[in-house]
Amino acid sequence: MTCKLSLATLTDAAKTAEIPAYDRASLTAGIVHFGVGNFHRAHQAVYLDDLFNQGKDHDWAIIGAGMLPSDAAMREKLAAQDFLTTVVEQDNNKTAARVTGPMVDILPVGDSKAIIAKLSDPAIRIVSLTITEGGYFIDASGKFNPSHPAIAADGKNPSEPKTVFGLIVAGLKARKEKGIVPFTVMSCDNIPHNGAVTRNAVLGMAELSDPAFAVWVKANVAFPNAMVDRITPATSQREIDLLTDTFGIEDNWPVYCEEFKQWVLEDKFTAGRPALDKVGVTFVPDVTPYEHMKIRILNGGHAAIAYPAALMDIHFVHDAMEEPLIRAFLAKLENDEIIPIVPPVPNTSLKDYFALIERRLLNPKIADTIPRLAQDGSNRQPKFILPSTLDNLRQGKDVVGLSLVSALWCRYFWGTTDSGKEIVFNDASADRLHAAALKAKDDPAAFLVFDDIFGEVSQSELFRKRFAHALKTLWEKGTRATLQLYLDGKLAV
Repeated sequence: MTCKLSLATLTDAAKTAEIPAYDRASLTAGIVHFGVGNFHRAHQAVYLDDLFNQGKDHDWAIIGAGMLPSDAAMREKLAAQDFLTTVVEQDNNKTAARVTGPMVDILPVGDSKAIIAKLSDPAIRIVSLTITEGGYFIDASGKFNPSHPAIAADGKNPSEPKTVFGLIVAGLKARKEKGIVPFTVMSCDNIPHNGAVTRNAVLGMAELSDPAFAVWVKANVAFPNAMVDRITPATSQREIDLLTDTFGIEDNWPVYCEEFKQWVLEDKFTAGRPALDKVGVTFVPDVTPYEHMKIRILNGGHAAIAYPAALMDIHFVHDAMEEPLIRAFLAKLENDEIIPIVPPVPNTSLKDYFALIERRLLNPKIADTIPRLAQDGSNRQPKFILPSTLDNLRQGKDVVGLSLVSALWCRYFWGTTDSGKEIVFNDASADRLHAAALKAKDDPAAFLVFDDIFGEVSQSELFRKRFAHALKTLWEKGTRATLQLYLDGKLAV
């Protein structure tokens, strides 16, 4: 017997899953969140659920918001189950389900007026975001791009914005006009200095239509930086069916994730915050060391194994890590070229941190996929891989392994694996990357022409040399042999 998830069926769900210890009717919204996806529901929402279960801060519930078709689909699925989510936490020796309830509504998707009205509500004191790395309209240097068509359109028509940042600016302006304390804008995306990036986007958006208001925003609005971490694969029919079969709960879009989670956050808030320090969030004056560690070592590691695994026809991340060549490649890359240029982190051993990551990536229950890690490389490579490359180059160090990562990415965008299977791209820049990769087989420099991706790295003679040789070797010998040459110390020329 199964139960279809809703507030009315929580008692039935409690037979196999933990359910909220609080009455949902006791919650009132204090947060508007843009980007109600799997990561948000497995991370920020879980921390709030933990806090509410302690009987604390019930005026900090979440209302979702969005402008994309995917947001509308999520709203429909979650509304049908009273905005509850089943989160299944999986470790090698544990699988446990919990129903979380900190989200109380999702605003009509695409309805600018309704969203701006909620943003101007005094009860809303934080606006948070998980809009992916590509949602911030930034180039390879991290600078906001005001000429992007969507941003330019909002600048010309600020009263009816279509982007998240246009909406945030409109909401802040409405609060200023009403004399309401501005909300804090809190990014929860995997971007270096995500608070500063968000600040630049909001200020850049404001400057297009009202430079004087941008000055006010700069002086009055908080944009805390954060480091967030929890491996959260995409949901497919497999996970939906598995939840029903294992726990007897019918959830339209459950979230499966690892047991581990981490959130390090700067304590900079304009209008207060929930007591997240009571449920494991680490508040610090400067998150930079933590985000460097996570983005370079974990996210960089994800990006490093994605393309050799794809070229070797490996689908799951844990299978990639079980492949000796890939696991050894990642370990050598991390220990030789990534970890040494990560600044020290308070009370943290970077070697131990990487060992933890290896264990996490080896977890077969997560069933994280290589296609997920390989997607959106045009946004992820400049944030997760190329900064490590640049730091090494600036310090006069070699970049054999990191150049190989870039070459593997180029080889991937040729469009077929080593066995000849077609690769399905998932990247906003797929067309230009594919065209460049085709040219790069004969002229490697053709793939390095994108300043918005490679930036200063592409100007390095050493990098260009290492990249060209790695790509040539991949074509002549294949992925396996190239990885072995790297491991043997024979790839550099």
